Amino acid sequence: MGKGLRWALLGIVSGLAIGLFSLSSFDANALRVKELQLNVPDTAVSIAATESTLAKIEIPEPILNESTPQQPVQTIAAEEEQPGTWHEITVQAGDSLARIFSKQGVPSRQLHDIVASGGVAKKLTRIYPGQKLRMRTTPEDGLLELFYEIDALSQVQVTRTESGYQPQLIEREPERRAKRASAEIKNSLFLAAQRANLPENITMELAGIFGWDIDFALDIRRGDQFSVLYEDLYLDGERIGTGNILAAEFINDDKQYQAVRYTDKQGRTDYYSADGRSMRKTFLRTPVEFSRISSRFSLGRKHPILNRIRAHKGVDYAAPRGTPVKATGAGKIVLRGKKGGYGKTVVIQHGSRYSTLYAHLNSYARGLKHGSRVQQGQIVGYIGSTGLATGPHLHYEFLVNGVHRNPLTVKLPDAAPLPKQYREDFKLATENLLAQLKLDDNQTVALQEDD
Repeated sequence: MGKGLRWALLGIVSGLAIGLFSLSSFDANALRVKELQLNVPDTAVSIAATESTLAKIEIPEPILNESTPQQPVQTIAAEEEQPGTWHEITVQAGDSLARIFSKQGVPSRQLHDIVASGGVAKKLTRIYPGQKLRMRTTPEDGLLELFYEIDALSQVQVTRTESGYQPQLIEREPERRAKRASAEIKNSLFLAAQRANLPENITMELAGIFGWDIDFALDIRRGDQFSVLYEDLYLDGERIGTGNILAAEFINDDKQYQAVRYTDKQGRTDYYSADGRSMRKTFLRTPVEFSRISSRFSLGRKHPILNRIRAHKGVDYAAPRGTPVKATGAGKIVLRGKKGGYGKTVVIQHGSRYSTLYAHLNSYARGLKHGSRVQQGQIVGYIGSTGLATGPHLHYEFLVNGVHRNPLTVKLPDAAPLPKQYREDFKLATENLLAQLKLDDNQTVALQEDD
C-alpha cells in the first residue's frame, strides 16, 4: 500500500513538472527554481499535505512573443544642452543689426547670409530702440540662433541649419476681451474720450467708422454722446493693447448712428448699421481729419485777396502746413499741378458723375502723377498756402455731373449693401454685440472664439 501511494505521488509531480516546463509562453529561467525536492516518506502521505506543497510554487507572468502587442516603454532621455551662449540685447538709439552683430563677435558674412535669405528676414533690417534680440553664439561658429521680438505678439526666429540660415515668423494669438466705454461730449471728441479712458487709436477708429455720416470738424455738438465696445488684448494674463472696435453708437444732434463689425463667410470684414447697411459710403465727408472750417460754400462770398464778390464753390479747411490731405473717394487723378489761383492742385475723377478738387497744397504725395489710380482715404497731398491764399488751408470742391455742390450737405451715394445671403448670419453674429453696448462702462467680458 505504501509503495503504490509513492508511485502515485511521483506520477502527479512528474506530470506537473513536464506541463510547466513545456509551456512555450513561460520562461523557465524566470521560475528561479534550482531544484524541486519531494521527500516522500515510506509511510502514507496525505493528499492535503501534497496540495499544500504545490500551492507554494509561484507561476511567473507570461513572456510576450513577437505576435503579442506590446505597450511602449516610457523612457526619459536627458535633454541635450544646446551649444553656445545666449545673449540678450535691447536695441539702443543709433544701433543697427551690423553693429549688434559686431559687438557679439558674429561675422558680417553671416549677417549678409541671413538678410539675403529674404522673406521675414527683411524685418531684421528695421529694428527700433527698445526692441529685444536674443542670440546664441559660439566663438568658433558665430551665430547659431536668433530671436527678434517685433512686438508682444510676433517675433522672428533665425536658426542655423546645414544648408544655411532658416528664418521664420512666430506669432502668438492673444486673449480678446470686450470692453465698453461711453461719454458725453462737452468740449471735443478727444477730451470726452480721454475722460472715458478710451485709447487714442480707438478714438481715431471711432471717428473713421462714422466719418462718412458725421463731419467731426463741423457737426459735433455739445451734448453729443458715444458708446463703443472694443477689444482689449491680453497675453499671459497681462494687457498688451487694443484690438478692433466691435460695435459703436454715436448720437449727433439727437440723431442716432450705430455700427457693428461683421465678417462674412468669404472673410470680408466691414462695419454695418444695425439693419445691415454698409457704413462705408462711396465718399468720405471730409478730406482732412479734425480740422477747422474757415470758409463755407457760398455763391456770394467776398474774396479776401481780390476784395470783390466771388462765388466760393467749395469748403476751406484750416489746418497746420503739412497736414495730410486724403482722397475722399476712389478714382483717377486727372490733374496734378498748378491751376491759377488754386496753386498746387489735385483733381480726381470718380467714375463718370463725380469729381473732387484739392487746392492750395504745399506738396504732393510721392509716387502720384497724372493718370494715377487712388483709393479712398489715400493721401494725395499736404496742406499749404500756394496760389491766392492768406494762410495754410485746404480748398475742397465736390462736383456732380460738372456742377459744384456743397460738400457739407450733398447726399453721398452709399456703398453696396450687405448681400442677402448673409443677412441671417449677420443678425445672429451681431445682435449680442449691439446688446453689449447697453452694459455698464468699463465692464470687461471675455470673448468666445469661433468654432
